[in-house]
Amino acid sequence: MNQLDQLKSLTTVVADTGNFLQLAQFAPRDATTNPSLILKAVQSPDYAPLLKDTVAAHKAKPLDEIVDQVLVRFGLEILKVVPGRVSTEVDARLSFDKAATVARARRIMALYEAAGVGRERVLIKIASTWEGIQAAAELECEGIHCNLTLLFSFCQAVACGEAGIQLISPFVGRIYDWYKKSAGSAWDEVAQSGANDPGVKSVTQIYNYYKKHGIKTEVMGASFRNVGQIQALAGCDLLTISPDLLSQLQALDAALPRALDAEAAAKAEIAHVSFDEAGFRFALNQDAMATEKLAEGIRLFAIDSAKLDQMIAS
Repeated sequence: MNQLDQLKSLTTVVADTGNFLQLAQFAPRDATTNPSLILKAVQSPDYAPLLKDTVAAHKAKPLDEIVDQVLVRFGLEILKVVPGRVSTEVDARLSFDKAATVARARRIMALYEAAGVGRERVLIKIASTWEGIQAAAELECEGIHCNLTLLFSFCQAVACGEAGIQLISPFVGRIYDWYKKSAGSAWDEVAQSGANDPGVKSVTQIYNYYKKHGIKTEVMGASFRNVGQIQALAGCDLLTISPDLLSQLQALDAALPRALDAEAAAKAEIAHVSFDEAGFRFALNQDAMATEKLAEGIRLFAIDSAKLDQMIAS
């Protein structure tokens, strides 16, 4: 049995792509998208007709509404392939505006529902800012489930758990990137691999904390740089993986042991913590990596959102 199949017995495997034509070969349960993945997909000739047809059908509407129609159209195509859920992201430029995030999320969900898709099959992706977490908490109360993305710190995860968020996506690879760049020539790739990888350690801490304290929020490791990071998180609730790394796992036949264990975490000595807004902002501020990567992630997604706007408007 290859490692992808073994991983599926331990963890829910999610495909991290906007390329729904690739999905069938990996048979993931869910799929996630983001502005960068959608931008990449719509630049492919395979998806040019989809983009053109969707824009033409809604050309009289404001640009932001057309963008949401495009995002949902991709989501609908993905849902034809995966049996579970698709994550569709709110514009990153709204990351610090709670009211606008809530409004955009409601509109995206309404588009899915108008197409006959139930709320149980959609996750609204929102950046893990304080405003984003509070917006998601409000949406969860309405039965609109959320995936909190661009999550790099323990305080973000704690706040999401306290807010009753459905799912979080801690970014393994981007944490790894920051520590590797920060260490420079002193970085030891072998010593910082597997369970010692800083991104893996972050997700492990969050997973163990949630299981210890009975927090129902799902943990989905994301943003992987290599299969070693995935292997070191086997047993996590979910892992969202790019097609390239899914292919690599499919090609490996070695045994894949469980790395994360909910029962063991429940027995561990892990103190409960809580953050109000001031505490959250201070804790995030004290984590240079998380502060920098959150800001960078929002900027990069905002840039790609603007590029998608330009493609649609042209």
